[in-house]
Amino acid sequence: MLLSKGFEIEIYTGTRQGEIVGLSDRIVQNLKGPFVREPDSRNVEYTTAPFSCYDRLLCAILRPRQQLRAYLQRIGDYTLIPGSTLSLGGSDRFWRSDPNNPYHTYIEQTYHTKVVTASIHINIGISNPEDLIRACRLVRLEAPLYLALSASSPFLDSQPTGYHSTRWGVFPKTPTEVPLFESHAHFIRWTEEQLKLGTMQNVRHLWSSVRPNGDRRPYNLNRLELRICDLVTDPIALLAITALLEARLIQMLADPNLDPLELSPYTPAELAALSDRNEDAAARYSLDAPLQHWQDNRTLLARDWIAQLYEQVYPVAKQRGFSCFLSPLQKILREGNTAQKWLGQHQAGLTPQQVLVQAIQAAEEREKELENKLLCESIAP
Repeated sequence: MLLSKGFEIEIYTGTRQGEIVGLSDRIVQNLKGPFVREPDSRNVEYTTAPFSCYDRLLCAILRPRQQLRAYLQRIGDYTLIPGSTLSLGGSDRFWRSDPNNPYHTYIEQTYHTKVVTASIHINIGISNPEDLIRACRLVRLEAPLYLALSASSPFLDSQPTGYHSTRWGVFPKTPTEVPLFESHAHFIRWTEEQLKLGTMQNVRHLWSSVRPNGDRRPYNLNRLELRICDLVTDPIALLAITALLEARLIQMLADPNLDPLELSPYTPAELAALSDRNEDAAARYSLDAPLQHWQDNRTLLARDWIAQLYEQVYPVAKQRGFSCFLSPLQKILREGNTAQKWLGQHQAGLTPQQVLVQAIQAAEEREKELENKLLCESIAP
């Protein structure tokens, strides 16, 4: 049996020349579908319903995106723009999508455009709260691997920044210190304390690499939310990253001892600090980042850790029938992630704008290719 999976997909809108334009207020007002506005109008979010089946999940990714593309074409020949930062400019000001929203006012005044990013949040259903908290512990320690696979933000304001994921390098992780939760009760106590202290404005104001999620946080929880990934525009690559996460969680659920608190020589506080250091390294170097393994303290490159994890969980995915969705990870390890490809093009002489223009066209062509292959009614315009 597979776990349920769903996505929150944030993506920029703008021109085919890569200029990001704020349209989310119009999109949410005029377009029926799973679209919600972000505090800044230059990106829009859509969510997918949770599905266990990867084929249905692929349709759920593509169908709203096709709907969104058609709408953008109608209102002014706009399109969707890859990347997870304001690659070509615009970080000097905030474009409010809802000027009357007090929480948006707080976000603008506190964080400015550091939060004007695009990303993928992957939600995996786990109903037992203690299993879920254990899953969050494990994924927190391995979250840098998913960032390394997804990094797609090497530019900001038309300049390379030195990061492969500028988004995660500058993003205001809040609160600044998040412990490794030892139980559901610990998570409840900690959340209530943060709300009293004001380090969190509400239960959603927990901006860490992974968090427990549910209909009534922190009390009623039913899914793990991985928040660290940059925007992955290729749906097949996104499903491959998701398959790695699901296979790892299935493996964990089958083995009660697969828990950093049980298997690591470090204290919970030391594990949290180790995770933060690894996240910083992955944001800067992605697949080539030197990371410290939580289990035995050895240092290895992110790509080598991912390759080892892939071999470890592949039998799980094969037994459950989704190994074909996992296997495209090998291509990412072989050819590099989006950020590495973009930086290679830039080093070969292309400007960041030329890189973005090519990426915009490639994303459109990739989606058309997938739609033609699927030929399913649910994706038809």
